[in-house]
Amino acid sequence: MSDHVYKIAELVGSSSKSIDHAIQNAVTRASKTLRNLDWFEVVATRGQIQDSKVAHFQVTPGYTEDRFPAGCLIGGAGTFGSPVGG
Repeated sequence: MSDHVYKIAELVGSSSKSIDHAIQNAVTRASKTLRNLDWFEVVATRGQIQDSKVAHFQVTPGYTEDRFPAGCLIGGAGTFGSPVGG
């Protein structure tokens, strides 16, 4: 495996249906602004309770985006959806 540098982005997906649906909502949205998405990791899971039942699911997936080849110099931290160092 060659060396890579990965950008990590974070958004929160939510759904009243399920945790899976909340993840899919976040992945769908991330795919609109990030390219070359490889993996996600759910780093937080939350839920809202109403009338003693789960009313809403919320997940925070972290994504990796393979954007920079080995040896590429990065000038600073980037923000979600923007090039690092740009």
